[in-house]
This record gives sequence, C-alpha cells and structure tokens, in this order.
Amino acid sequence: QVQLVESGGGLVQPGGSLRLSCAASGFTFSLYAMSWYRQAPGKERGLVARISSRGMNTNYADSVKGRFTISRDNAKKTVYLQMNSLKPEDTAVYYCNTHFQNNDYWGQGTQVTVSS
Repeated sequence: QVQLVESGGGLVQPGGSLRLSCAASGFTFSLYAMSWYRQAPGKERGLVARISSRGMNTNYADSVKGRFTISRDNAKKTVYLQMNSLKPEDTAVYYCNTHFQNNDYWGQGTQVTVSS
C-alpha cells in the first residue's frame, strides 16, 4: 500500500532552517508529482510546493517563494523541502502528498514550530 513518511520537523528560531524529508513506498515514485502542504491551527491545509515526476518543474506558494526549495531523489524515493529564513507564520504541520488514480495520499505530518 502507499506509504508516505515525513521527518525532519522540530522547533527552530526565526531566521533558521530545517529540511523536511518524505520517504515514499508502495507505488512507482518516479512516475508522479509530489507536493508539500501545511496546516496551521484553525486554518485550512494549503499547498506549499510541488515538484514534477522527474524534478524538472516546481511551483511554490507566494508566501514561501525564495525561501523554500522542493527537490526529489527518485533513486531514494524521497522528496525534500529545504526551508530557510523561517518565520513564525511558517509554524504548521507539514504533510507530504501525491495524487494518482483519482486518489490523494497523505503522510502523517511533521510539526514545524518557528519561535524564539
């Protein structure tokens, strides 16, 4: 079955960096786009970044452009989110996502807290 397992979250001070990882299994990873979403308390889940199946195309939410970078390693079946210049408003649970055969698949999420 499809599994997405996120890691790398934690507590970081404003201006700091974190790198999230999402390890995938149970499907042909290299065929599908991958995305990171986030959900802050009391807010809807929203798209942070997406990367195409071969990594040639990426897109980002306006709020993270220039600070976050999504990448993938198809040999390792892993997608990454490098987050720099973190702000308190980046505090959220971050989820890995893929979509195929009319289904959305989600990881369990990893908490990122930006606070001094």
